[in-house]
Amino acid sequence: MVRLWLIAGVAAVVFTIYAAVDCALFDRTRIRGLPRAWWIVVILLVPVIGAALWFIVGRGRAIRVGRVNPHSNAPDDDPEFLRRLRADAEHQERIRRLEQELEQLDHELDADADGEDGAARPRGDDALGTDRRRNDGTDGPGEPGPSGLPNG
Repeated sequence: MVRLWLIAGVAAVVFTIYAAVDCALFDRTRIRGLPRAWWIVVILLVPVIGAALWFIVGRGRAIRVGRVNPHSNAPDDDPEFLRRLRADAEHQERIRRLEQELEQLDHELDADADGEDGAARPRGDDALGTDRRRNDGTDGPGEPGPSGLPNG
């Protein structure tokens, strides 16, 4: 029986010390009920009951990530939201201007390819748009060679 009381006494001391250290190191914004110093006094003067009260009443819960802040602004009042919205609008405007410039450049290149008189110049298969002609002066690929592919 003495062993049981000795084990229970050691457990009560360990629990009390753990509660006092936890209270001393706990984030003060999450402590409920009493100020930190009073909680430590209660834990040390009423060992098991004070420690139990600390864990049940005094120790506040952690703030959950993703929990909606009750003081949050509406989207049109949130400066960060408005800043992102403005940046998105500027980005879309820049894309629209670049697309217009690209379209204008494409029309200019088409006009240069057609020539100044408006008549279309012949285009070859070359990536630069130059005309490739056969050596004999006729257009098109040559006669098929021994491999079955056209010469030229």
